[in-house]
Amino acid sequence: MKAWQSEGGAAAATGTGVRIWVINLDRAPERWARVCAQLDRLGLPYERLPAVDARQFTPQQRALLDEATYRRRHGMSPLGGELGCYLSHVQAMQCLLASDAAAALVLEDDVLLTERLPAALDGLMRHPHRWDMVKMSAVHSGTPQPVLEVAPGQHLAVMLSRCTGSSAYLMNRRAAMAYAQGLLPMTLPYDHVFDQGWTFGLKVRLLTPTPCVHDEETASTIGTPAGQPSRKFPWWKRGSTYAYRLRNEFARLRYGLTETWRERRQGAAGDPASPRA
Repeated sequence: MKAWQSEGGAAAATGTGVRIWVINLDRAPERWARVCAQLDRLGLPYERLPAVDARQFTPQQRALLDEATYRRRHGMSPLGGELGCYLSHVQAMQCLLASDAAAALVLEDDVLLTERLPAALDGLMRHPHRWDMVKMSAVHSGTPQPVLEVAPGQHLAVMLSRCTGSSAYLMNRRAAMAYAQGLLPMTLPYDHVFDQGWTFGLKVRLLTPTPCVHDEETASTIGTPAGQPSRKFPWWKRGSTYAYRLRNEFARLRYGLTETWRERRQGAAGDPASPRA
């Protein structure tokens, strides 16, 4: 798959060996310009990854949605934009695997970047054995359990509760491979499934405080337009959804407690930073 080089950035890895891909729809140039300005300000090289547009789905792309399972698990009807978002992130994994980079920072074009991001990337890449995917932004807190300071005031943490959002995350090649093999077909929105470390056999973590923020002011290119009826099923038709979520959150808590114990045990034994080549 071709990775598209931006006009404002360079198709090269950062000094830490991280490639940065920004997911952006062709019909959203203003969002692209805004995220470019942020990355240029931070001095980070980046590339544009054209998003999969729901208005231009192929039959093969539409077939990658398991609508029946989606309805059972999520309790509402799926949106085309959700599938487009999902497939765009899968493309990012394929881009990483086709490159020689050690890791990829994947950004959605409505993300807000803070000055903490470069130090966060450097710190995380000094401890590559402690994570496979790290959420760099979050919509819910995730009840983080800090286990390692990777940069001043920034801690790698295990999550004990739900932490949605996918506007910024770092993944290594192991995570990209597991996702590429296990994410399809789509059965939930992307940000409800990719943090399931127990499902994919990955070390899924959160950086707290997050160096990236989801911009709540920017209109979504995915959601239901204002004024449209809710797509959520009435509560009496959501029994399977409640059952799935209960099982899922129990699995999340069990995974989080186990991973926290393992991390703290490893930390007590000493964790020298891994030198970069």
